Amino acid sequence: QVQLVESGGGLVQPGGSLRLSCAASGSIFSINAMGWYRQAPGKQRELVAGISSGGSTKYADSVKGRFSISRDNGKKTVYLQMTSLKPEDTAVYYCNVGGLTVVFRPFEVWGQGTLVTVSS
Repeated sequence: QVQLVESGGGLVQPGGSLRLSCAASGSIFSINAMGWYRQAPGKQRELVAGISSGGSTKYADSVKGRFSISRDNGKKTVYLQMTSLKPEDTAVYYCNVGGLTVVFRPFEVWGQGTLVTVSS
C-alpha cells in the first residue's frame, strides 16, 4: 500500500504565494515521476507540473514562470511553489506519484486533493 498526504492549500489574495507539499509513504521501493494536477469547478483535471526521477520538469503553459515543482527523494515528497497567483488558479490540486513497490509492482496513486482559492 502506498499513500499520499497533501498539505499547503488555502485562501490567498491575487499576486500571493503558496507552497503545496505531498508526502508519499508505504511499501515503496522507488519513485519515478511525480506531478501536480488541478481541477477547477466544471473543468477537467489538467496537468500543472511534473518532475521525473532525474529532475527534469515540465509545466502547463498557464503556469510557466510562476510555479516551480521540486522533489526531495529522501523524504519522498514533492513540492509545488506557486507565486503570482491568479484567480484562475483556483482549483483543487492533486498530487500524483508513480513508482515500484517493495515487491516490484508498479503503482500510481493520487493524493486526496487540497483546495487553493485565489480571491481578494
